[in-house]
Amino acid sequence: MILSPDGRLIHFVHLTRLHKPVGTVLLLWPALWGLWLAADGVPELSLLAIFIAGGFVMRAAGCAINDYADRHIDAHVARTNYRPLATGKIAPWEALATFVLLSLAGFGLVLLTNGLTVLLAVAGAGIIALYPFMKRHTHLPQVVLGIAWGWSIPMAFAATTGELPWRLWPLVLAVVCWTVVFDTFYAMVDRDDDLRIGVKSTAILFGRRDLAIIAALQGATLLLLAATGALFGLGAPWYLGVAVVAGLFAHQLWLTRGRERDACFRAFMDNRFVGVALFAALVLDRALAGG
Repeated sequence: MILSPDGRLIHFVHLTRLHKPVGTVLLLWPALWGLWLAADGVPELSLLAIFIAGGFVMRAAGCAINDYADRHIDAHVARTNYRPLATGKIAPWEALATFVLLSLAGFGLVLLTNGLTVLLAVAGAGIIALYPFMKRHTHLPQVVLGIAWGWSIPMAFAATTGELPWRLWPLVLAVVCWTVVFDTFYAMVDRDDDLRIGVKSTAILFGRRDLAIIAALQGATLLLLAATGALFGLGAPWYLGVAVVAGLFAHQLWLTRGRERDACFRAFMDNRFVGVALFAALVLDRALAGG
């Protein structure tokens, strides 16, 4: 067990999900795709380090503000009732302070880039802070999360080239669609609890049409990924990666055909491999092209 001198460090580890890195991994993939596309190959190592460190820091910050927003909800949800604000192990002001400190650390990292990237980072931090509160006002918080997830792509282009070419936006839209897919699977795990306590999500909005709508969003993701390949002149390795993603999407639909909680969670976790497949395809494609 991880302990600080007063025995509380483990609770801050849980608050920031450092013990569950899958969310950070999912967040990093779009940033890495953006960096490789913007640089047309291997990006500057300094930028790579800034974006990887920033991904870890801002995901942790997002978890802290999420738990603050959900401090009166998490105790009533089976998946989240252990969280430190729900159990009283961390005070609300401590979660807010953690969010602020981590956000300042992330801002310090982005100051090492350029003015356009800094402006985008400020907007991105606002989206991250807004997302946890959306589930009280709209059934589409997953869309807001998707925007936050895809925001690293224009930031990667801004940091690398100082510009935002129009052809990056189909990839951003692909990330938004993909995020709605995997976070809807995640929300399906909590659907019964959320209905009972009045929390909103796409899983509730979609109802019994959930898998059909997820399949449509998966199809849109694949089309947008293919369009990205065409816009950036990518070759066969990229499209092979898109084909692998199509297979992963089909597997997720098969897993969740009965909508069991455990199966929905496995489908969510399966999306780690979507990021791996596309990143490997992109790196191979640019390497073969001499980038």
